[in-house]
Amino acid sequence: MDKKILREQGLTRLKQLDPRTKQTKEQIIQSLLFASKEWLEAESIGVIRSLPFEFDTKPIFERGFHSGKQIAVPRSVRKKLHFYQVEPQTEYQLSSFGVEEPLSQKKIDALDLDLLIVPGLIFSHEGYRIGFGGGYYDRFLADFQGKTVSLVFAEQFDVRWQPDSFDIPVQKIITDKVSFGEKGVDNE
Repeated sequence: MDKKILREQGLTRLKQLDPRTKQTKEQIIQSLLFASKEWLEAESIGVIRSLPFEFDTKPIFERGFHSGKQIAVPRSVRKKLHFYQVEPQTEYQLSSFGVEEPLSQKKIDALDLDLLIVPGLIFSHEGYRIGFGGGYYDRFLADFQGKTVSLVFAEQFDVRWQPDSFDIPVQKIITDKVSFGEKGVDNE
């Protein structure tokens, strides 16, 4: 199936999630993330400021700051992601895509991030994802050496597509039903 159509369907599914159901699913996924080896071992974490229909990342920021982890948020510059260290008081501005980007000037070497939480609209069980169509994360992941995790609602899985040669899978998917790691189902 065409990725553009799947992208639209994925966006619709996310926007139609009942708010209470979404919150319950988020709490399940957050607890699995915070107990995961990837989270516990990470000192620096890259994560987006989520849009209202996406997985809510605010608790990730709160837990990260409380745990003394370095949190970095991407800013897109000329089709590339650059990560900036943020603090609880960091201010943000909306990008041309409607995404909150940090006004922070503390640019960090993104390849030094221990953990990157990778967003997406549609996922395969093998960790491939369909994002918003800019290719930013696939370009970034091609050189990234840290751990990658996506936080995914069961409704975001779709098997009606094949990844392209340039698609880079995430190493682990944490979902409200079961988690998938590099070797299949991960029953942490």
